[in-house]
Amino acid sequence: MDARDSTGMAGQLPLVITRSSERVKPGRLASALRISAFFLLVLATLFAGGFGWFANTVSRLATPANPARADAIIVLTGGHSRLDAAMGLLASGKGERLLISGVHPSASRRQLQVATRGDKKLFSCCVDIDRTALDTIGNAEESAKWVEDHAYGTVILVTNNYHMPRSLLEMGRLLHKAKLEPYPVVNSNLGNGGWLIKPRALRVLFTEYNKYLLALARGIVPVKPTPTGIALAEAVAPN
Repeated sequence: MDARDSTGMAGQLPLVITRSSERVKPGRLASALRISAFFLLVLATLFAGGFGWFANTVSRLATPANPARADAIIVLTGGHSRLDAAMGLLASGKGERLLISGVHPSASRRQLQVATRGDKKLFSCCVDIDRTALDTIGNAEESAKWVEDHAYGTVILVTNNYHMPRSLLEMGRLLHKAKLEPYPVVNSNLGNGGWLIKPRALRVLFTEYNKYLLALARGIVPVKPTPTGIALAEAVAPN
């Protein structure tokens, strides 16, 4: 083989190798796409299955007919009938004090008392108001400080049924010494898959499910102590 033949072969080899590589790339890409699609399908299945479990669990929650007496009661604002239920528990002696967490700063004690149709004397002596919390995380932080300040051992937590799983999750991270007794408020019957045929209920449950997943994800990161700059839940003296 002369020099010209050697040079010709040498010049062709890179071209052959390059073409071979180009033929392999589409196959690898297709394989990667199939694997990605498989994992996306698995994730979508887990997400849908989790939502079904969440919605079914929430729909089965029922308001206790006669809950055991606790040291105190906490109600989270934001849902229909929560305040009425909490005041009813306080009036029946199910707890010695009530914390209303997440009250709008402009709402006065008198307005709350009138809105709940609660006894004025009972409201004045035994109801504390938290106007600092803006969301469920804030509710948990302010409630934890209130419970710790009063050294309560058992607390009845009042909120809507769809909000209860996330509330218990956030509260449980901070209330290490107190036991929470859930008191879910049920405004509409969602049992036997009723949530599937009610668009508004389905929307609320789906939104709350996503928030619940985010709350679970937050659990991977250690919870930091509440900043000292946040004031304790208000305990106003009787008017």
